[in-house]
Amino acid sequence: MKHLPIGIQTFEKIRNGNYYYVDKTMFVKKLEEGGYYFLSRPRRFGKSLFLDTLKEAFSGNKEL
Repeated sequence: MKHLPIGIQTFEKIRNGNYYYVDKTMFVKKLEEGGYYFLSRPRRFGKSLFLDTLKEAFSGNKEL
């Protein structure tokens, strides 16, 4: 049974663990094509996880 990734902020732990994950990697290309972005969300709303996802995508980590 999959678990919710409460408190986990790294993309690698979520992908390698048995956690639910909503894939938002399609937004990486949109961010790359656009200009400047300001990420304004409430606390514990996935900002750090999204930035870690960007880090993994731009570092070329294809295993994840």
